[in-house]
Amino acid sequence: MSGHSKFANIKHKKEKNDAAKGKVFTIIGREIAVAVKEGGPDPANNYKLATVIAKAKANNMPNDTIDRGIKKAAGDLGSVNYESITYEGYGPNGVAIIVDTLTDNKNRTASNVRNAFTKGNGNMGTSGCVSFMFDQKGQIIIDKEECEMEADDLMMIALDAGAEDFSEEEDSFEIVTAPDDFAEVVKALEAEKIAMASAEVTMIPQTTVDLTDENDIKMITRTLDLLEADDDVQQVYHNWNE
Repeated sequence: MSGHSKFANIKHKKEKNDAAKGKVFTIIGREIAVAVKEGGPDPANNYKLATVIAKAKANNMPNDTIDRGIKKAAGDLGSVNYESITYEGYGPNGVAIIVDTLTDNKNRTASNVRNAFTKGNGNMGTSGCVSFMFDQKGQIIIDKEECEMEADDLMMIALDAGAEDFSEEEDSFEIVTAPDDFAEVVKALEAEKIAMASAEVTMIPQTTVDLTDENDIKMITRTLDLLEADDDVQQVYHNWNE
C-alpha cells in the first residue's frame, strides 16, 4: 500500500469510536507483556519492547499507561501465557491475507480465524503460502498538517537515523526502515518533536490486488471486519488495494 492509502486508512480508523481505540490499547498491552517476558523490561536492551513502545506512542497511549504495563508484566511474568501464532490465507480473487494473533487458547483462535475466512468466501492456507509476497519493514506515517518541518529536512533526519526510504504523498510523508532500525528512527523523530500518525513494524505487500466486483469487495471487507473485531487478533496484513 502506498503511504497515501495507508494514511487514509489511519484517518478512517481514528474516526471510529472509543471502543476501537480501546481495542488498540488492549492489543498493544498484550504486545508489551509478551515483549517483557521474552526480553526483559528495559527497552534499551530489548529491541522488541522498544518497537512496541514506539507503536504505543504513535497510537497516543499515555506514557504512564505504557510504564504501568511494563512494570506489571515484569512483576507478573508467570501469568503471561499468550502464544504468538500467524495464520495465512486468501480472500476473493487471490487477495493475500496474513493474520498475527496472541492467544491463550489456540483452538478458539484458529476456529475464529478460519470462520472469518470462510464467511468472506476465502480460505486459510499453510504457513508461508502468502508471506513471501510481503516484506517486513518499519513504516512511519506523518500527517503533513501536523508537521511544520520542510520535506528535505525531515528526510535528512530520517535517513541519518538509518531509514531506508522516504516518500512524499499528497497529505503525508512515509518513512520506511529495516525492522532493526525502526526504533532508532522513531527515537530521532521524537527528539525533534515530530508527531507520527502511525509507527509500526509491518508487512508491506510487494504488489497489490485490485477488486472491481462489488461482491468481492463486500466479502473481503467482511473477512477483515471479523478479524479486526477478534480480541485475539493483533494485526491483519493484506495486499488488497483498497
